[in-house]
Amino acid sequence: MKRLVTAILIAGSAASVWADGLKSLESFMRNTQAGKAEFTQSVTSPPKAGQESRTKVSSGSFEFQRPGKFKFNYTKPFEQLIVADGKTLWLYDVDLNQVTERAQAQALGSTPAAILTSATDLKTLQNDFALSNQPDSEGLEWVLANPKQKGGQLKTVRIGFTPEGQLAALDIEDSFGQRSLMQFKNLQAQASLPASTFRFTAPKGADVLKQ
Repeated sequence: MKRLVTAILIAGSAASVWADGLKSLESFMRNTQAGKAEFTQSVTSPPKAGQESRTKVSSGSFEFQRPGKFKFNYTKPFEQLIVADGKTLWLYDVDLNQVTERAQAQALGSTPAAILTSATDLKTLQNDFALSNQPDSEGLEWVLANPKQKGGQLKTVRIGFTPEGQLAALDIEDSFGQRSLMQFKNLQAQASLPASTFRFTAPKGADVLKQ
């Protein structure tokens, strides 16, 4: 009997730390049709033989509008721009003065960007991802998203929300063991974004590669 009571208490305790991350994700997708935030991204590669893993940190701003429009503007340590207008995805490397242009539907697929900007509800998102609540950690509620399509570069994504339901982090692991943690701050939900936000014109003299 004592063991049974202990097991019930443990189960109850475990349930209490599995917060409603899925509810926060659903609310975010339903109620936040546009927004902007600042971000810091830490990319950690798996260690090579005889070496320690290395982490590269970058930062910038992020803007989005559902469905399918977004812009990542990296400002440090190098300038880079990623823009999607719903049909086309552009990646502009300022140092190289080079633009890569791809059809957005082919470029995104089961990616973290699709979680944030493409799907409009959980049911749609579940066509591409298996979703489950994760225990609270680091003061955040977490949702684990596993892509249903096998063999891709993306292994897992965790989406973190504050207790108030505000988007706070994306924790991404790819099939090569590389981890990318993107942390958001100063999120302005329902921000009014002009249509020009998601337009891109290649700078004069830039090399344009179409894939």
